[in-house]
Amino acid sequence: MSYQEKLDPSTRVVISEDFHGRMFSIETGWWAKQAEGAVIVRHGDTMVMATVCIANAKPNQDFFPLVVDYQEKAYAAGKIPGGYLKREGRPGEHEILVCRLTDRPIRPLFPDGYVNEVQIIVNVLSVDGENDPDVLSITAASAALNLTSAPFQGPIAAVRVGRVNGKLIANPTIAQIDESDINLIVAAKRDALVMVEGGADMVPEAEILDALFFAHDEIKKLIDLQDALRAKAGKPKIEFVPPVEDKELRSKVESIVGDRIAKALCIKAKSERKDAFSEIQTDVLSQLAEEYPEGAGDIKEMIDDISRTVARKKIVHEKVRIDGRGPTDIRPIHSEIKVLPRAHGSAVFTRGETQVMSVATLGTSMDAQRIDTLMNKPDKTFMLHYNFAPFSVGEVRMVRGVGRREVGHGALAERAVSKVLPSAEDFPYTIRIVAETFESNGSSSMATVCSSSMALMSAGVPLKAAVGGVAMGLINEDNKFEVITDILGDEDHFGDMDFKVCGTADGICALQMDIKCDGLTREVMEKALNQARDGRRHILGEMAKVVSVVSTEMSTYAPRITMIKIKPDKIREIIGPGGKVIQGITAATGVKIDIDDDGTIRVASSDEASTKRALAMINSIVEEAEVGKVYDGVVKRIADFGAFVEILPGTDGLVHVSQLDTQRVNDVRDVVSEGDQLRVKVIEIDRQGRIRLSRKEVMEDEADANGAASNA
Repeated sequence: MSYQEKLDPSTRVVISEDFHGRMFSIETGWWAKQAEGAVIVRHGDTMVMATVCIANAKPNQDFFPLVVDYQEKAYAAGKIPGGYLKREGRPGEHEILVCRLTDRPIRPLFPDGYVNEVQIIVNVLSVDGENDPDVLSITAASAALNLTSAPFQGPIAAVRVGRVNGKLIANPTIAQIDESDINLIVAAKRDALVMVEGGADMVPEAEILDALFFAHDEIKKLIDLQDALRAKAGKPKIEFVPPVEDKELRSKVESIVGDRIAKALCIKAKSERKDAFSEIQTDVLSQLAEEYPEGAGDIKEMIDDISRTVARKKIVHEKVRIDGRGPTDIRPIHSEIKVLPRAHGSAVFTRGETQVMSVATLGTSMDAQRIDTLMNKPDKTFMLHYNFAPFSVGEVRMVRGVGRREVGHGALAERAVSKVLPSAEDFPYTIRIVAETFESNGSSSMATVCSSSMALMSAGVPLKAAVGGVAMGLINEDNKFEVITDILGDEDHFGDMDFKVCGTADGICALQMDIKCDGLTREVMEKALNQARDGRRHILGEMAKVVSVVSTEMSTYAPRITMIKIKPDKIREIIGPGGKVIQGITAATGVKIDIDDDGTIRVASSDEASTKRALAMINSIVEEAEVGKVYDGVVKRIADFGAFVEILPGTDGLVHVSQLDTQRVNDVRDVVSEGDQLRVKVIEIDRQGRIRLSRKEVMEDEADANGAASNA
């Protein structure tokens, strides 16, 4: 295409279709034309642009350097970024999660041996507040790749599935998501599912399965759009020929290895098994070093492939796994709670060689995380932060902060546990969990779900139910398949699927599925979900042996939150000018005070006496006068017709001259002066809220009481 042709708007191609009442379109040929592939995907008024650029592989490159970036710009929602710089900076947590969401279904669809550099950038251009751009990112990336010459084995597409009042909805609006008991993002090719991510409110497996394949039917419509776009604007695909394996070298490697790999795969302990493989690799490399001086990379790859084949065939044909377990067996489980003396709640969950400690901390609404995103999400009052230290896998590497993996695993566990938390009205705390991975040999994210559930229960958080998680694997070999429960790290590496399922005994709370094969059929999905349910119930049973009910007492170091309700027009009196009143209360009592616009006040302190004192001070400020009640007031102003007395902070009433004494009063100043303490009774509050007070009635009541006492 010449430069002049690139400037011709007639090169623009748009394919569109009504998709559940809103127009869904894919456009190319006019935007970002110097990219290898570029599309605009629009649903409603939400628009994302995906671009693909490809570079030749570097010399001796032996891996596929796919990079996916997802960027949200504040202008898309008509906003200016918060903070000091007023410019978008490093990706936020949500952007990192969508990067992963986009990368995961695309990466397995490039052929083995393809090592050219591929960069996908998805920019959010417009957000309408109804259609979330995250799910559009996957379809846009696929559509852009589908137009390029790269040997991408797609296309794929993705939809979000919600369910409102029992009805499944494709790409629900934000309002519908809030009402939905299912929220899944499903990616698929035309013939099979390739990725699942999302959560549900303890929904049974059969209903989740229906939702997944409802999504698949809707996805096919979006794949049709991509195929139509490629037919009009796609580039010819290159014919990729994978590198040819050196058969002579392979034969020599197999001869040296013999049956040592099969024996090494029978070693149960991860570190010992790793040492055995390292010894095999070192031996093979040393024997072939002189004949193949530059073949180390190929030799290592062959040993890995031989190991993969041996392990997979043993599982499929003999039903025996790497550590000797059967397909449905779960590793031994050991759990402890309250392992940290000062933490509000803590638990350690150990399953085989995977061990995670979760620590729960309770705070007030002032500790909630402020969220600045395009979709105007509320502050987060529940946070789960997952950490994966190098020592957990026996490695030496620099610790450089949180990576995408930590963010993704933490988000999955957070989604699962959030489904069983009590409402803010029943438990008005901000909750933070930190999960520390001490040891990892597969499924550390699922161990995080289990340990976090127990930590919350030990902290006294009234969960709806305990929640646990298990990771499922798949081996598809020799036209047979085997679903395996509670996978090891090596089984994840050798296998075709990593399917994490979290939930209670009654239903599913969160799902995450990634595959390395061509796709999953309904038969495989159904078997995996049902097998996961059985495994999850076993794990929950083991957890219940340690903590089956919520602790009846919270930690003495956790704040106790007491809620009261006042009239909204009284809020300003609690706060005071420049915050003087509320600051005075917190300084005097040491409590934390949060006030909502609806008049809800939360007083938090680990000291009960301080809480009572703060509440008494607040009540004295917001208390309203009652007819017939006696108050100790202060004379604030004197007039010819009576005295104005403050009976409550900010609340005055009039003692008429006729109500100042039991005897006639000629001059108010003969009885009281400004600043005098005066005991008065409220005798009337009129429609305008004006208060009439009487000192006379108090004196008469006291005289009657004294007389009655004398007669007695």
